[in-house]
Parts: sequence; C-alpha cells; structure tokens
Amino acid sequence: MDNNSCNNRNIPLPIQRQIRQRCGFGCVICGFPLYEYDHLKGWANVHEHIAEDITLLCDQHHREATSGLLPREKVSEANKSPHNLSTGISSPLPLHYEGDHCEIYIGGNYFTTTASGEYSQSIPILVDNIPLIAFIMQDGQLLLNLNLFDEYNNEIMRIKNNHLFYSISPWDVQLVGKKLIIRERARSSFIQIKFDPPNKVVIDKGRFLCNGIEILIDTNHILITNNNTLIQKCSAINCQGGLIIGRVSSPIGCFMRVDNVNRYLGDSKASLKWAKSLKSK
Repeated sequence: MDNNSCNNRNIPLPIQRQIRQRCGFGCVICGFPLYEYDHLKGWANVHEHIAEDITLLCDQHHREATSGLLPREKVSEANKSPHNLSTGISSPLPLHYEGDHCEIYIGGNYFTTTASGEYSQSIPILVDNIPLIAFIMQDGQLLLNLNLFDEYNNEIMRIKNNHLFYSISPWDVQLVGKKLIIRERARSSFIQIKFDPPNKVVIDKGRFLCNGIEILIDTNHILITNNNTLIQKCSAINCQGGLIIGRVSSPIGCFMRVDNVNRYLGDSKASLKWAKSLKSK
C-alpha cells in the first residue's frame, strides 16, 4: 500500500522499509545512520504516506529543513541521489564505549574482561586470525571492533574502534534505539545487536560468516554449522579469547579451539535446517 491518506502521522512499516531501501539506510544528505522520516511535501499539506514522497534526514538536517534554513530543493535533489547509495557505505556512527571493563553476551554465552596493564583485549569469536567481535582496552579507552561478512566474504558491517559503518547491500538495515537489525530478506534477520554503553554488547540472533565458516547465534546457543558444534552457557572471564577457529598468528588463551574444520563451498541449507530443529526439542 503506497498511498495511505489518513490523519495518522505514523508511517506504515512496509512503507518505512521502502523508504529505507531507497535512501540507503541513512540521511540522504550526509548518510548518517540515525535519521527521521521527512515528508517532502509536508505532512500538514498532504496527510498521506506515499513512499516516493518521503525521505530520510538526520536530526540536524531535518531541523534545518523544517525551519527553512535548508532549502527544500536541496532535500529533493539529495533524495534523488542519496549519499549512501553514491558511496556504498554509511557515514560513521560513533559508539560511546568507555571504561576498563567490558561485557559481551552472545547466544546466552558470557564474555567479560577487566583491563590489566596498558593493553588488554577480549575476543569472543576469532576466525583465521580475524576477530569477528572484540573489545580492546588501551590507554584508558574501551574500543569495540566487529567484522560482519556475507557468504562471499563481502563486508556487510564494520565497527572500528567504536565507529560503526554498514554496507547498503543488505535487504534492510534498521537502527531503533540501542538495537541494530540487519535483514537479508523479509522476516529473516542476518543479525540483531544491542549496543548498551558504556561497556556492554548483546547479540541474541545472527550469523557470523568468514572464510567458509558459519556460526549461528540464537537466544541460548552458538552453533558452528560446519561441524554441528553447539556451545551453550559458557563463560569466559578475563580470558583473552573465547571461540577460536582456524589459524592464529600467535598463541592466545581461549575456552574452545577448533582446527581443521571443513569449509563451505556452497550453501549451508542442511545445517540451517538442523539448527532450526533444535528449537523444537
């Protein structure tokens, strides 16, 4: 339903999604991932929700457009060529992590580290020496890092030292409050991450893919689908590593090390089906 003439200012969810996809999941002018929905013709004038007539603006550009400091012509021009669609990646979103202690919850498993010395790190998941998620504590700073890839090792999202970037390639990207949801298709989340500053991250659903390795995250488990290894209710306290798969450049302490795992050459439908069956048991 594209045309929704009404007195309700709430934009229907399917139309919101169309707008996000068309605008590259960010402000059409600057690409910032925190945005508001803006009726190009003015809600007070039209009282209808038409996807093509609504755009995304960050708080600053929305205020400027509403006050008249930003000409509507400039907004319409940017709407035709959104910032993120031209760059292929969002503008950075700073995450405000700080302190000398971190907590990461992944699929009901718990990882926590308190800094000791000038440099400490917590790497819950490491594949072929690539930290898929990690906290670094250095020089009094707490820095979150994360790497998210698709089946072909194309980067979908990156957090580098508390700065979040994401690709425009996913089907949908939505940041609501503290929760980031990336979907690969309708009703199918690729990952759900809750950012909880100053020192906590929660991942209760998702897929980590890297070099033919697939790791599924559900509410109460981590599953390596390559060899059906199930990890539940584990805790790593002041341990540099958590789950380590494949090669590493130097020895690292961890609660589980998995070597010589068969890598996927195609899709993983059989393992995904097996993983879904766990929910019914």
